[in-house]
Parts: sequence; C-alpha cells; structure tokens
Amino acid sequence: MIYLVEDDNNIRELILYTLQNSSLEAAGFATPSAFWKAMEQTCPSLILLDIMLPEEDGLSILKRLRGNADTQQVPVILLTARDSEYDKVLGLDSGADDYITKPFGMMELLARIKAQLRRAKPKSKEQTYCLDGLSVFPARRVVCVDGNPVSLTYKEFELLCYLLQNRAVVLTRDRLLDAVWGYEFDGENRTVDVHIRTLRQKLGPAGHLIETVRGVGYKIGGPVHGQ
Repeated sequence: MIYLVEDDNNIRELILYTLQNSSLEAAGFATPSAFWKAMEQTCPSLILLDIMLPEEDGLSILKRLRGNADTQQVPVILLTARDSEYDKVLGLDSGADDYITKPFGMMELLARIKAQLRRAKPKSKEQTYCLDGLSVFPARRVVCVDGNPVSLTYKEFELLCYLLQNRAVVLTRDRLLDAVWGYEFDGENRTVDVHIRTLRQKLGPAGHLIETVRGVGYKIGGPVHGQ
C-alpha cells in the first residue's frame, strides 16, 4: 500500500490513477489529519508527501514519521514545487528518501517509487553461530570470542564455518579436505590437523569446542545456536 498526501485534487487523482493502473495499491489524503487517521489502521510500504499542506506541513509530518520506531524505516518521497538546492537539502536532511519537484512526469514518479520499494525490501536475517562465548558471522566474515574479535586466515575461517554448519557431526579429515580445500591437497591429511591446531590456538578459551574424535576426525562439540 502506498499513501499519498496531496491537497491538490487534480494532482492527487492523477497520481492515484497512475499508481492503480500500474498494479500498485494506493490511497490518497487531502489533509494530514486524514493521513494520520489512516496510519492508525495500516502502515504503508511507501509515502508520497507534499510539503505545502493545510493543518501541518510535509516536513513536520516527515519528522514525526522519522521519530516513531514503527515508521522510521518507511520510504518517503517528497513532492513539492520548491526546487531550490536549499529546499532539497533540507528535505533530504529531514529524512526523505527522495525529492521530486513539480511538475513531474508520471513515468519518472513510477520509476522513483519502484526504486524505493526495491531498496526497502526486507533483507534476510544474517546467519550467525553462537556457542559458549564463540560468535561467528559468516556474511561479514567476523569471529568473536567473549566479545573480542579473532583474526583468522581464509581457510581457517572456512574450516570453522564448515564445522559449525555440521554441528555435532563427526567430520573425517578427507571430508574436511574435500569441503574446504577441494582436491588441491589430494588427500594430504596433515593439512587439516595443522589448521585445526592453529584454529584452536587463535580461538583461545573457545578452542576446546573443536573436539578430536580419535581415529576419525573432528567435530564442534555441544549444541550450536544458529540465529
């Protein structure tokens, strides 16, 4: 749902017609009071906001939106006849995501709206692993032990992540070589042992979490909480 706050009936009707004929659900409001009443019922995915309005100007509305935790991330595009650099900077600094000066073309408006909706799509939650003081953030390639960052080499990090991805599973040296190194080392098991040893050293108090299963391989011990 897109909300449009515009007191000019002709402009409001034209924009709503354009949005609805572009398969975008939209509702228009001539006054801020009507807009705020609608906000009590439904929070839109984007707001088109005129600046010069009766009752309350658009910048004041924008500041209220940005000051509310429930609406501070909703994309807002300002629609205004004010085209000076100062007005644009003021609008953007107040929290607007975009600023379109009147008159504007409907195709340009649609393109701006679609761009903001793409940016506002919720991002998938980052995978994390947490276990007894050990925290690993694969997407950011960050490892912390008791809140302190740990510097790992590329292969050490990949090895740790693979162990965590297969928590509580005993992984043979050959499987670790295949998953982390490919066939580069052609079954050289000593490579895994050396990396496990340095990995344990670097993890310090969390190093004991990597368990040796004699005659088989390694595993991360205990339940790992993935978030």
